[in-house]
Amino acid sequence: MGMEVDCQPEDLSRCLYEERCVELGEVKDMRLEAEAVVNDVLFAVTDMQVSHSLSSGLDVAYINVETREGNRYCLELTEAGLRVVGHGFDQVDEELSSQYHETVYSLLDSLSPGYREAFGNALLQRLERLKQNGH
Repeated sequence: MGMEVDCQPEDLSRCLYEERCVELGEVKDMRLEAEAVVNDVLFAVTDMQVSHSLSSGLDVAYINVETREGNRYCLELTEAGLRVVGHGFDQVDEELSSQYHETVYSLLDSLSPGYREAFGNALLQRLERLKQNGH
């Protein structure tokens, strides 16, 4: 049973999930991190979303991704980074021991040539716009 912590009304902005009080910024909430990951690279994959059926928390979140090649993966996001934990949405295969990647870009780069191409094209378009704007 976890330790309960009482929070004063003026401290509510510091009280995060599951009755844990922490100073903002000290603890990463992996659910929020996962949402940010999805928003960063959604343009370069077919589908990507934070898993709603696998439980996420302060220390772990799961992301379902379908690459442009049609391959589906379940990714685990922790402080250690991201790694593939399943070859399908909402699947965690305990036997799978894939390496951690520090960034979602590195992980997707290793899984999907279509991601690499979309990312490269987006970069080129951004550079073109900068060039046209005289920067």
